[in-house]
Amino acid sequence: MAYHILLVEDDIQIREIIEDYFSEKSGDKMELYIAKDGDEGMERIYEFEYDLVILDIMLPGIDGFTICKELRKKSICPIIFLTARGREEDILYGYGIGCDDYIVKPFSLAELYAKVNALLKRAKGLVGITEITCGGISINPAKLKVEVKGVTVDLPPKEYALLKYLMENKGRVVEREVLLTRIWGYDYEGNERVVDNHIKKLRKALGNEGNIIKTVITKGYKMEDR
Repeated sequence: MAYHILLVEDDIQIREIIEDYFSEKSGDKMELYIAKDGDEGMERIYEFEYDLVILDIMLPGIDGFTICKELRKKSICPIIFLTARGREEDILYGYGIGCDDYIVKPFSLAELYAKVNALLKRAKGLVGITEITCGGISINPAKLKVEVKGVTVDLPPKEYALLKYLMENKGRVVEREVLLTRIWGYDYEGNERVVDNHIKKLRKALGNEGNIIKTVITKGYKMEDR
């Protein structure tokens, strides 16, 4: 079964050399999908669940940073930025919003391929998950569906993103600052109280199962099976 990789890149020459190289090196182990601009890239991440995404930042239409933030709300798949923006602040921002690697152009095809392989191996058993569970709560990321003891619960986008991130990190304390960055974005200017308010709404929507979202005083929140 081939890995499904999305390449969002507006430079046709870069697209073609990556396509040719990956096709030659992987044989039938990787299937590359192409988005020629940011708008098409955004459409594709909502149409399909990819195993890995390679993102340019400076794209026509929606930029790569925005696509990364939106993708992180629905998927845990590895993300590699492939960009000419090599300033330290850009690199740190990229990691802050959820990328797994950051490669600055001009780049080595062999290095890109090696990093893609390494991330796919690391993510094996994670990116293919069709359902995440904790207690009586289950999430199907591909369908953006939440169920509590078999009953579908409709959650607003922020509550859904919070629940998904907490469940992906089940058993770990997730600090409020981390949740604020992951869900609201690196450049959000509000304070951490917004996290508490949305957690309160989330618990209410989950009914009795909402109690498995534990408050860790002065730190943040933690979810674990009963």
